[in-house]
Amino acid sequence: MNLGNDRVLWLLFVVPVVLLPAYIWCFWQKAKALKILACNEMLKKINVSVSLKKQIFKALLLIAGFISIVIALTEPKWNPQAQRIKRQGRDVCILLDTSRSMLAEDIRPNRLERSKIAIRDLLETLRGDRIAIVTFAGNSTVKCPLTQDYAFVRMALADISTQSSSRGGTMIGDCLRKATEEVFDKQSREYKDIILITDGEDHDSFPVQAAEKAAADGIRIIAIGLGDEDQGCRIPIAGPNGERTFLKYNGQEVWSKVDGDMLRELVYATDGGKYLSVEPGTTLDLGQIYDDLIASAQKRQLESTTMLKYDDKFQIFVALGLVLIICEVFVSERKKI
Repeated sequence: MNLGNDRVLWLLFVVPVVLLPAYIWCFWQKAKALKILACNEMLKKINVSVSLKKQIFKALLLIAGFISIVIALTEPKWNPQAQRIKRQGRDVCILLDTSRSMLAEDIRPNRLERSKIAIRDLLETLRGDRIAIVTFAGNSTVKCPLTQDYAFVRMALADISTQSSSRGGTMIGDCLRKATEEVFDKQSREYKDIILITDGEDHDSFPVQAAEKAAADGIRIIAIGLGDEDQGCRIPIAGPNGERTFLKYNGQEVWSKVDGDMLRELVYATDGGKYLSVEPGTTLDLGQIYDDLIASAQKRQLESTTMLKYDDKFQIFVALGLVLIICEVFVSERKKI
């Protein structure tokens, strides 16, 4: 037998801890009350038609019904059957900007948190594709290699913050080169996508040349620029005493603007590249972007696995539990006369 949800088994502790003591207490209280109301001779006449064994039997029926329902909640399954599953998909690497400018709040709650929310939503949409995450600021870090284990990707995503990179700045080119060289394999020149999420302020890392190198390896780049290209937004930080202030450089407040021109040049260097602007007041929907640009693209065979498929049998225990509870209603406490 295979249990799909064995966590509910702890409910079985309710039987010895709650139900049995409760029934014992009720029987004891009932006997105690009767002794107060009448003497022993009178009780023998009053209880002549009442069967203690049947009362106990009715209690056991309810307990057995409860146990059966708990077993049903564990989603029991048996009769395993081997099933071969073929998976197809693309390799998708998300490059996530974690520089301090991603704390700008022109996109709520801020650019970085909105990006993480969008990535979590994307994981619900993926259809067998392998996914990786690389964070970057002044340097780049592979937070999650290519995998189909989306639960592991969620764990890696939860730990990402502006502290994920040890150096400040924004080196998009270096991040593209790391993804090209360390994330994607060299076995195929197809089925590879980079989703670059950034505010697009690069610090002389030659991103266009890096994009051209990625294109030579068959990688397509989808760049998403967060923020406004004209006005920009200030970057909130905590002051020395914990008060809210804004990042300054040479005594002037820093306004983070999207370098849309550079991002457009970058994506146009790759075959089928796409630039998408997410301005204040608009929504970053990676699920829709995936459906429009990636899900419909050509896929390759990623792996074939053999899995055991079980038949669900929880219905048996649900029916048994209901029958036991209904039987308890129709069982009389009286003796047959």
